[in-house]
Amino acid sequence: MDEGRRTAAAPTPGRRNLVAATVGNALEWYDWNVYALMAPFFATRFFVAGSATTALLSSLAVFAVGFVARPVGGLVMGVISDRRGRRTAMLWSIALMAAGSLLIGLTPAHDAIGVLSPLLLVFARLVQGLSAGGEFAASAAYLVESAPDRRKGLYSSFLYTGNLVGTLLATGLGALLALVLDHDAMTAWGWRLPFLVGGVAAVLLGLMRRQMEETLPPSVRRDTAGEGILAPLRRNAPAAMVLCGITAGATVAYYTWIVALPGHAVAGGQLGPGQALLAATIAQALLLAALPFVGMLADRVGPRRLILAFSGGLALLCVPLYSLAQGSFTGLLTAEVIGLLLFSGYGATAALVMVELFPLGARGIGVGLPYAATVAAFGGTAPYVSVWMDGHGPEAAFPVYVALLCVLTFAVAWRKLDRGRGSAAPDPAPHAERLSMP
Repeated sequence: MDEGRRTAAAPTPGRRNLVAATVGNALEWYDWNVYALMAPFFATRFFVAGSATTALLSSLAVFAVGFVARPVGGLVMGVISDRRGRRTAMLWSIALMAAGSLLIGLTPAHDAIGVLSPLLLVFARLVQGLSAGGEFAASAAYLVESAPDRRKGLYSSFLYTGNLVGTLLATGLGALLALVLDHDAMTAWGWRLPFLVGGVAAVLLGLMRRQMEETLPPSVRRDTAGEGILAPLRRNAPAAMVLCGITAGATVAYYTWIVALPGHAVAGGQLGPGQALLAATIAQALLLAALPFVGMLADRVGPRRLILAFSGGLALLCVPLYSLAQGSFTGLLTAEVIGLLLFSGYGATAALVMVELFPLGARGIGVGLPYAATVAAFGGTAPYVSVWMDGHGPEAAFPVYVALLCVLTFAVAWRKLDRGRGSAAPDPAPHAERLSMP
C-alpha cells in the first residue's frame, strides 16, 4: 500500500485535538487583547515623559506595532506550517505568545531600567504580533483538515469561538482585578497579573499541543521543502485575492462592532462606558453561542450562502444600525446583537472557506500572509478611521465606508466562491486528490 493510501486511511484526529487547537486559539487572543485593556494602568510605568494622556497614547502606539508585525508572522509561520506541519507552527505560535506575555509582565518600570523598559515593551509586542499573525492560518488549516467530512463547517466555527472566548476572558479578568484592587494597586503591580497568568497558561498549553496529531502528510511537506518562500503564493495569487476580498469587509465589520461602535456610542454622550461594555459583552456572548449552530448550518447549505448573508445583510443595515446604536442602551444592544449575529455567517465559515481556496502545501502561507495583511490594513485601522471620519466627514461617513467594504465582500463571494461547496473553483485541493490516488 502506498503512502497516499496510508494517509487517506489514517484516523482523523479526535476531539482532544480540537480542544487543544481551540483553547490555544483562545489563549492567543486573550494575551493579544489583555494589552489594550491594561494599557491605561501600565502606561505611566513605561512612558514617563509628558502627561498621563501622552503615556497612554504611546502605549497604544505600541499596540499598533503588533498589527504591523502580524503580516510578517503570517509569512514566517505560514512557511513553517507548510514545510514542518501545522502542529509545529502552532507550537511556535503559542511559544512566542507566552514569551511576549511573560516579558511584558516581568519587565521593570522606566524608573528602574530607563529607556530599556519601553524598548522591551515594543519588542514583546512585536513577538506577540508575529504569534498572532501565524496562529490564524495554522489553526484554520488544522481545524478544517482534522474535521470529518460532514462536520467541516462545525469545526471551522471553533476558530472564532476561540477568538471570542479569549476576548471575553481578558475582559472578565481585567474587570475583576479593577473591582478587587484600587487604582494605585492596579497601577503599581495589578496590571502585571493578567500577562503572567496568560504567559504561564500558554506554556502549559504548549505541552498540551505537543500531543496533537499532525494533519499535513509528510509527502506534501517534502514537495514544498525545496520551493522559494513565496512560490506557493505566486501560484495561487487569484485565490489570495479572493481571500483578501472576503476578509476586507469582515475584518472591518468585526472591529467596528467589537471596538468602534461601543466607543462611538460613549463619545455621543448618551451612554456611559459601563453600559457600552455591557451591551458589547452580551452581544459577544450571543455570537459565541451562535457560532457552532451556524457552523452546522454551513455543513447543510454550504458556506457561500452564509458569507453572502453576512455581507449583504451588513451592507444594507450598517448605516441604520450605526444610527440606532447612538440613542440608548437598548438601541446599542439591539445594533450589537444584530450586527454580530450577521457576522456569525462569516465567523463560522471563515476557516473553511479560506483553507479550501488553497492546496494542502500552500495553505499556511496562502492564508497566513494575505489574511494578516488585510486585517492590518482594514481591521486594525477601523477604530482610528472611525474617529477620524467622525471629526472630518458627514455623520454617516464611517458606516458607509463599512457598508462599501461589505459590498466588496459580497461581490467577491458571489462571483468567486463555488455555489455548491463555498470554495473557489476549480477544485482547490489538488494535493488531496493525489494523496488518494493509487
